[in-house]
Amino acid sequence: HLTPGGRSVLPEDPPMIPDHPSAAVIRVSLFAGMAEVAGHRYLDLPWTGGTVAQLKVAVQAACPAIGPLLARSAIAVGDRYAEAAELVAADDEVAVIPPVSGG
Repeated sequence: HLTPGGRSVLPEDPPMIPDHPSAAVIRVSLFAGMAEVAGHRYLDLPWTGGTVAQLKVAVQAACPAIGPLLARSAIAVGDRYAEAAELVAADDEVAVIPPVSGG
């Protein structure tokens, strides 16, 4: 999606992933090139709880196109980076932080 000035604009509301009857929904924020590839600034996923590693698997299953970038990205839970074995609850604030390059 482009604005009249040619700037890319992402839709505000991505499609909901059909959820599992006993699952809550977790919102995972996406940034930069990852949001561009996904076509959305966030994903809403069914989530019964699990680890950061399991959440990354769920994110990749929901949006396979971001897989290569997701593999090199960090996951933030709340206001800090989370380790793969940390538990993530459905009500946690989660963001995928893609790698940053600088010069």
